[in-house]
Amino acid sequence: MAEHAYDFDLFVIGGGSGGVRAARIAALAGAKVAVAEEYRMGGTCVIRGCVPKKFMVYASQYGKDIAKSAGYGWRVGDVSYDHGSFVAGMHAEVDRLSGIYSRNLKNAGVDIFEERAEFVDAHTLRLKTSGKTITADKILIAVGGAPWRPSPDELPGVEYTVSSNEIFHLEDLPKHIVIAGGGYIAVEFAHIFAGLGVKTCLVYRGEEVLRGFDGDVRTAVHEGLKEAGVRVVTGAVFEKIEKRDGTDLPLHISLSNSSHIDADVVMMAVGRRPNTDGLGCDAAGVALDDKGAVIVDEWSKTNVANVWAVGDVTDRVALTPVAIREGHAFADTEFGGNAWHFDHSDIATAVFSQPEVGTVGLSEEDARKAHGAVDIYKTQFRPMKNMLNGDKSRVLMKLVVRQSDEKVLGVHMVGDDAAEIIQAVGIAIKMGVTKPDFDRTCAVHPSVAEELVTMRTKWVPEVKSNA
Repeated sequence: MAEHAYDFDLFVIGGGSGGVRAARIAALAGAKVAVAEEYRMGGTCVIRGCVPKKFMVYASQYGKDIAKSAGYGWRVGDVSYDHGSFVAGMHAEVDRLSGIYSRNLKNAGVDIFEERAEFVDAHTLRLKTSGKTITADKILIAVGGAPWRPSPDELPGVEYTVSSNEIFHLEDLPKHIVIAGGGYIAVEFAHIFAGLGVKTCLVYRGEEVLRGFDGDVRTAVHEGLKEAGVRVVTGAVFEKIEKRDGTDLPLHISLSNSSHIDADVVMMAVGRRPNTDGLGCDAAGVALDDKGAVIVDEWSKTNVANVWAVGDVTDRVALTPVAIREGHAFADTEFGGNAWHFDHSDIATAVFSQPEVGTVGLSEEDARKAHGAVDIYKTQFRPMKNMLNGDKSRVLMKLVVRQSDEKVLGVHMVGDDAAEIIQAVGIAIKMGVTKPDFDRTCAVHPSVAEELVTMRTKWVPEVKSNA
């Protein structure tokens, strides 16, 4: 470790999950460490991402659960939803979690600078607010990503829209929200607002949401949006947004299909970009790709010998647990005497649509490209819980199996508790589980998850006759 030559052994730019984990582990190993965070400790996940979003998912589900409880004998009187009360509770919990991040760093002996840090050169950083210059032997870039929105030239009126950053701070529920995008953020918020009783419309340039996911999952989620009452407009994009005062729905949206929609809130959920603008990577000689992502190797190392990057800023796998593992691996390798790097294959993940998606491994489409012959096992069924509550939604479960050795290449699920189930399945996939291993596993009955080990019939696609 550096001694006297630099102010710090490690300087971490960004106080999100990956940066905080790396800083804490390095400090506990004896390094002199500092973290600079310009906004609030906790990063996207804690402050404006998965944590407050999941609270909003829970809030939106309660109304439906109350209504469905009648099928099980519950008689509930008039119920109402207080958005202000919920938002206050949500932000209080976010504040608590952010405070824990800061305390954990301080308890580990990490110095915290509550301002933006930018590169001067490969070993030197300038704190933007104070103007202070700091040197470090090793520097870790962990600034995450940020919502992308088109410029006003590309989309006139874009200044009237909100992103996933601002959506958590709406004081009142919209009367009509229109969401642009078809990825997991757009899908999740469409379900959230529809569940809270808001008239909701989703506009997507493609034909089916969740591009990159398994085809059957995409179809199930797309249909699920419509069943939830979301108006889904496909094959169209925003062309212009005009503000018209004196009406409850002041935002007039012109679409590329020549139709128009009026709303009071418009959310852009059309992608995220690495948060490297103005970071000064060029001054340090750090190479970026054409999207602004920091280019790294499997050890999270950049082209500059003393600079590393983890998390969303690398545009590898934009998931909080991945950033945490990358940060931990970096700290162990560079400061803990235990060299290892994170394996980005077979990462279990979820989309908190309603019902939610759980997936691990390859989609059917990717498996066929990579491995050729595959067998498909899948089932769709109405779960036992819905037999009395009036819910007509069905669960999808699907196994993608390599024919040559019956190794399970992918598992995909759409249904309640899919995220909880896929976490356990992910362990098996990581260990190289085969279809016979699933078959030998005794079912837990009655449960939704038992279908994973009772599927025996291979799915055969329909062959349409030309006659």
